[in-house]
Amino acid sequence: MKTYQVDENGYYGKFGGAYVPEILHRCVSDLQKTYLGVLDSDSFKREFHRLLRDYAGRPSPLYLAKRLSEQYHCRIYLKREDLNHTGAHKINNTVGQILLAQRMGKQRIIAETGAGQHGVATATVCALMNMPCVVYMGKTDVERQQPNVQKMRMLGAEVVPVTSGNMTLKDATNEAIRDWCCHPSDTFYIIGSTVGPHPYPDLVARLQSVISEEIKWQLAEKEGRDYPDCLIACVGGGSNAAGTVYHYLDDGRVKIILAEAGGQGVHSGRSAATIQLGKLGIIHGARTLVMQDEDGQIEEPYSISAGLDYPGIGPIHAYLADEQRATVLPVDDGEALQAAFELTKLEGIIPALESAHALGILKKQPFRPSDIVVLTVSGRGDKDMDTYIKHFQTCNHNS
Repeated sequence: MKTYQVDENGYYGKFGGAYVPEILHRCVSDLQKTYLGVLDSDSFKREFHRLLRDYAGRPSPLYLAKRLSEQYHCRIYLKREDLNHTGAHKINNTVGQILLAQRMGKQRIIAETGAGQHGVATATVCALMNMPCVVYMGKTDVERQQPNVQKMRMLGAEVVPVTSGNMTLKDATNEAIRDWCCHPSDTFYIIGSTVGPHPYPDLVARLQSVISEEIKWQLAEKEGRDYPDCLIACVGGGSNAAGTVYHYLDDGRVKIILAEAGGQGVHSGRSAATIQLGKLGIIHGARTLVMQDEDGQIEEPYSISAGLDYPGIGPIHAYLADEQRATVLPVDDGEALQAAFELTKLEGIIPALESAHALGILKKQPFRPSDIVVLTVSGRGDKDMDTYIKHFQTCNHNS
């Protein structure tokens, strides 16, 4: 039977692998040899699930959004990852990775962040476990995500603003990898998404798969069947999407629709729609689709959402798109803003801008009244209030 999971060499079809400098080879191969044994051990499972339950607040609710459902003529359930501790799905991954780092004897944690949610989640678990933490963040993102920067500092992390490139997520990742090259023996790099060299895409997907694991039993409870007709999530690097679809990858009854950041339009030159625009290449240690010019130079992505403006995509999602297992649609800035305000008015839930892209899919897709749709609200909108307020003021001024 065909499977969409990673193979033993760290590939999803032609995507994935581990392309790292010599200095990191041992770090990465140690991680490859260790991670599955740790994740499958009883002691890890006990501690991971205890922390997810008692610290992060899982399970996250599966909420039937009645007014949103009426609007789109189907049954829409929202998987409420915005209600986790720290306000997003990111905590699932950082709890798991710091437990792995401890079991591997690492003493120092580094991370990259775009929207700041992964940075906050990493700083949070480092405070919990009393480990030093350095978070790399593009200067552009530092400026537009100030509340999260202040949270990280309050939690005891050192936040390093990165001034290369267009000073966003790609550049923060570059700097984190440089740091890792300088401190390979004592440092563990907690990557925030299903990107990077093998085993990171698989490691992150497994840790986030708690999302789809819960969807299965929650749907069985509410609908008498454990699968939806359609799953919807936003995708930048792709961790919340990977977690949402993980247990349904090989279930042909379930349609997968992913939203990527169209920015100001796919062909505007200001977009982060990697599946639409990307070509096969290598970025941050993995072979995947990459936004690049004819010479292979990375093209700068753009999105109103700091968490989605990445010029690559997790190899799992490149593979799902390539195999037509997932439909990936671009949602532009305006559509995402409109969807965010719609959810707020209809359901009293202010989503993160990243999640608003997933909500933007609803207008683009016809549904039947019998369809059960599960849409992951990956994070809450506190961090994006400045953007929302500006948009609200502009709309009011224009009207």
